Amino acid sequence: MGKVLRPHGLRGQLKISAYARSDATFLRADTIFLRDRTGKLTEFTIASARSMKSGYIVELEELSSLTDAERYRDADILVRKNALPRKEEDEYFWYELLGLDVFLESGEYLGPISDIIATGSNDIYVIKRGKSELLIPGTHEIIKNIDLERGKMMIHPIDGLLDLHEI
Repeated sequence: MGKVLRPHGLRGQLKISAYARSDATFLRADTIFLRDRTGKLTEFTIASARSMKSGYIVELEELSSLTDAERYRDADILVRKNALPRKEEDEYFWYELLGLDVFLESGEYLGPISDIIATGSNDIYVIKRGKSELLIPGTHEIIKNIDLERGKMMIHPIDGLLDLHEI
């Protein structure tokens, strides 16, 4: 769901970068899980959440000091699936897309989605292709079909897309 950037303030607040598009996602969740650098997963109760220009400030009941909060710098943020808001048609959660096998409309296999990059306008899907990666915009122009049951995504690349974005 996101990443802790750093502690904020004196009361154990955290500044976070999140995939969520609104504060309601955090407030609806009631609790979040933080996975620290060692991999340990701990559940916390959300006391408050508010948006800022470059992320969110989340206050957790169990964190009472800057020292407590510092332990969770760079932690991964997770929520229970049932705490996520309902999806619209043609809307997917990242956990549903990660690992999907990506194919061209011709049937050529490109590789699995290994990462997703959030941008202001649309997500970018990182497709692992051997030792290289392809960056595919998550737009209706490019993404033609997503079949979660079969674990497949079908794309229609515009001219030069596969050559331009290979890194």
